[in-house]
Amino acid sequence: MAAERFHIHIPDEILDDLKNRLHHVRWPDQLEGSGWELGTDLKALKSLVSYWREQYDWRKQEAQLNRLSQFACKIDGIEIHFVHERGKGPNPMPLILTHGWPDSYLRYQKIIPYLTDPVSHGGDPEDSFDVIVPSIPGFGFSSHPKQPGINNYRVSEMWAKLMTQELGYKKFAAGGGDIGSGITRYLASNYPELLFGIHLTDIGIIRDLLTSQEQITLSEEELQYKNKALAWISLEGGYMSLQSTRPQTLAYGLSDSPVGLAGWMIEKFRAWSDCNGDLLQKFSEDELITNIMVYWLTNTIGSAARIYYENSNSLPPLGYIKVPTGVALFPADILSPPKEWAMRNLNVTRWTSMARGGHFTAMEEPELLAEDIRAFYKPFRVGR
Repeated sequence: MAAERFHIHIPDEILDDLKNRLHHVRWPDQLEGSGWELGTDLKALKSLVSYWREQYDWRKQEAQLNRLSQFACKIDGIEIHFVHERGKGPNPMPLILTHGWPDSYLRYQKIIPYLTDPVSHGGDPEDSFDVIVPSIPGFGFSSHPKQPGINNYRVSEMWAKLMTQELGYKKFAAGGGDIGSGITRYLASNYPELLFGIHLTDIGIIRDLLTSQEQITLSEEELQYKNKALAWISLEGGYMSLQSTRPQTLAYGLSDSPVGLAGWMIEKFRAWSDCNGDLLQKFSEDELITNIMVYWLTNTIGSAARIYYENSNSLPPLGYIKVPTGVALFPADILSPPKEWAMRNLNVTRWTSMARGGHFTAMEEPELLAEDIRAFYKPFRVGR
């Protein structure tokens, strides 16, 4: 199916149902003085829900999202929603960017103008990109997979078809973070001939370092990473264990309660961002709620969680990445990879330690990330 224009319009009855649910919340109690220690803070969530109920305007946000050039096409039986914004330079480089969880394709909403129109942001027109931002199958406006096995590997195959068969690019660039980092690395592993290079903002949790029993073979940096990662998983990884093992059980509650969904998601935005414990220091209420709305209105929290299960149960091993790789690490991100491990397992040609920012890189620091992406890909533009 050829790509067709995609326009967001949520029926009034769905919005009316949401409004009713937000007016009839049964709140839990909270231990005095516990704050965020036991999970999402009650006071903070009540404040966000009050804004959502009384001031948030979905139709305004919907109109803003519809200013993006959006399309949908069917690949391997799954409808894929994607943004496709053309660059304004003389020879834009095609760049596909892949999001993760609990963000969505909106992770890259702010950065698109920096990449498509560098001149308007103090850059060189020669550094422009055609930017493609798809929604992962089961996320947002892409359809829900009906069969098992849709993991990072399978999504990378779909992205190759999207870029070459649907959009007609012979060679392109790719980048991503969180789940998007894994999909991008599989894309590089499966289709190196199609890629100029890949740009990553994290390398996920490096499982082979965590399961290594030979402590003596690990370098000091790798051992520190292992200890830090195991501690993080013990303290923060409950969501990941549940989504990797029982996503269906989780889906019932979060698909039925918008407040439950918000509580499940905003804790991660606070914990993983460079916000110094103040969620609204980095994200506006509108920004947070619109991301939640993408999940709520499409009823995709269950299907999105399932990719954790698929990646835990059906994902093939990933070998050495020979495609040139840029890595931009943000100081407040979850787990920074050991550089020597990255150098052994990827063809790293650019390694940048950012001055600020956290896990939601393009949402938090779009200008910094855009600068690094432009710098990494600049050498590959010669002779195109």
